[in-house]
Amino acid sequence: MVFSSRQKLAGVMFALVAAIGFSAKAVLVKLAYIEEVDPITLLALRMAFSLPFFLLAAWVANRHQSHAPMTRSDWWAVTVFGFTGYYLASFLDFLGLQYISAGLERLILFLYPTMVVLISAVWFRQLIGRRVIMALVLSYLGIAFAYVHDMQIQAEGVLLGAGLVFASALAYAIYLIGAGHTIARIGATRFTAYAMTVACLAALLQFVLMNPISNLDQPIQVYSLSLGMALFSTVMPAFVLAAAIRRIGSMRTSIIGSVGPVSTIYLAYAFLGEAVSLMQILGSLLVLAGVLMIGLKKTEVQPD
Repeated sequence: MVFSSRQKLAGVMFALVAAIGFSAKAVLVKLAYIEEVDPITLLALRMAFSLPFFLLAAWVANRHQSHAPMTRSDWWAVTVFGFTGYYLASFLDFLGLQYISAGLERLILFLYPTMVVLISAVWFRQLIGRRVIMALVLSYLGIAFAYVHDMQIQAEGVLLGAGLVFASALAYAIYLIGAGHTIARIGATRFTAYAMTVACLAALLQFVLMNPISNLDQPIQVYSLSLGMALFSTVMPAFVLAAAIRRIGSMRTSIIGSVGPVSTIYLAYAFLGEAVSLMQILGSLLVLAGVLMIGLKKTEVQPD
């Protein structure tokens, strides 16, 4: 399908909106933590507000008769990867944000392409070239700079928080590697809708099993921020990202998405008062350079 220049410009704008929307999540979570809400309750509220939209998306996507019917293995894949890539990754991220800055969180999460490369190299016995090695060195050196920035501001809990967010990025990388076959079979939109529904249900079940119902008695600010997370950092970015990929391709969309970590740093500065240091800026530039070196090498894939 050939798109006009106006439609390609729209694709660029969609990619920017998606990147900023995803990046704003960390800032919204940190603002909610000011009200002393616990991570399980906050995640459950975010997913509860998101669930109706993904159920609607699943219903709409399922009406297209061109899709292959879902097999039992497809349902298992949706369940396993929805739990791992969306619920578990989100929960670990929410836990980690209790201890580290929003800027460091986004930079660590942005390492997932490097994790995909490393896991693929080990699992599929692929050789890693010099370009990829250099990209990995730059990326993890950048994280070290950003980590030092956080340690200078608040040393307590930074290592734990960074480890939790790193585990979140690892869970998402595993999801990306394992879910490819199912996505190709049933379609990206349908897979995302079903997988996100699984994640929403898992978060709600976790709340029911682990927290008293009285924990829902939260200030209106927590509910407002949870709704904002659901609409502007979960549902909206997911759909405009798909629209961007459809118009300008996955590679260009990924490159534009590189503004995400930088936008988080400045959003955190504006709304949370987080300090911005030369060390943090240098770290973010190194991470972006490393990820782009890997991303630019990938073959562009068109969505369903």
